[in-house]
Amino acid sequence: MKKILMGHNFVREGFRSLEGKFDIIYPQNDLFKKEEVLELIKDVDVLVPNFSFQTNAEIIDAGANLKLIANFGVGYNNIDVAYASSKGITVTNTPQSVLEPTAELCFALIMATSRKVAYYNHKLHNGVRLDWSLFGDLGMSLYGQTLGIYGMGRIGQAVARRAVASGMNIIYYNRHALPKEIEDKYGAVYVDFETLLKKSDVISLNAPATAETYHLIGEKELREMKPTAILVNTARGQLVDASALAKALKEGTIYAAGLDVYENEPKIPEELVGLDNVVLCPHAGTKTYAGRIAMEEEVAKNITNFFEGRQIDKVN
Repeated sequence: MKKILMGHNFVREGFRSLEGKFDIIYPQNDLFKKEEVLELIKDVDVLVPNFSFQTNAEIIDAGANLKLIANFGVGYNNIDVAYASSKGITVTNTPQSVLEPTAELCFALIMATSRKVAYYNHKLHNGVRLDWSLFGDLGMSLYGQTLGIYGMGRIGQAVARRAVASGMNIIYYNRHALPKEIEDKYGAVYVDFETLLKKSDVISLNAPATAETYHLIGEKELREMKPTAILVNTARGQLVDASALAKALKEGTIYAAGLDVYENEPKIPEELVGLDNVVLCPHAGTKTYAGRIAMEEEVAKNITNFFEGRQIDKVN
């Protein structure tokens, strides 16, 4: 019987389809220590890491029998994919199950920042007097505003669908323009990156972490945005220079930000903590019970399909 090494002590519900077909090894605590993984992986066929477990060359080399790395998550910058490929090991991810939950949280951050929901809530809970006058402590309406999407893939399009329903206009930047039928679905207009920065009332980052997207948003880019603009990042923390963002938020270079991801998770950049115009979430894009179970089920499907020669969510 083939062996699966689970990198996290997952709830079992989403992996029921694997039971009886595979020998599944779970940690007794939340996670295995690295030393435990190096020992246990020697005769394992499948490794299931999550986004916080670094599956590097040392781990891969220890897995002499390793055939598949079935990542629990859509992002796979936690895995040395090139090295896995050189060893003939397949890497999969979970793009389908993360789609709607991540888009939901993205739009929740857009709403929370534009209408100052988190700001009002925090002040009222802490007994801070707000300005109840007609023109005091005003938020920003979304209806008729422009959402700029950097990365108009599946999640970007799911965000666009929500924005269109709220009366927003869509512009987007990709490496390449989308087919006209997809653009027409959202009334989306393809623009260059500079135009996206200058014309957007809200910018949503929905791109993977790569060498090209590292600190995509820095001091220069923030200065090009509208002073009334909102930046939302539910993709990867590496896309944003947190120090430059904190400075821009403090100085009023942009209006607000909503963040679900950070460069050195779980550490939150200290310069962002306590700012009234930033909403912080703990990498919660898929953090619902239904979302997590759906991810488990997608991992299980990838594992089963891999060994049965059917379609998988292949990264390499």
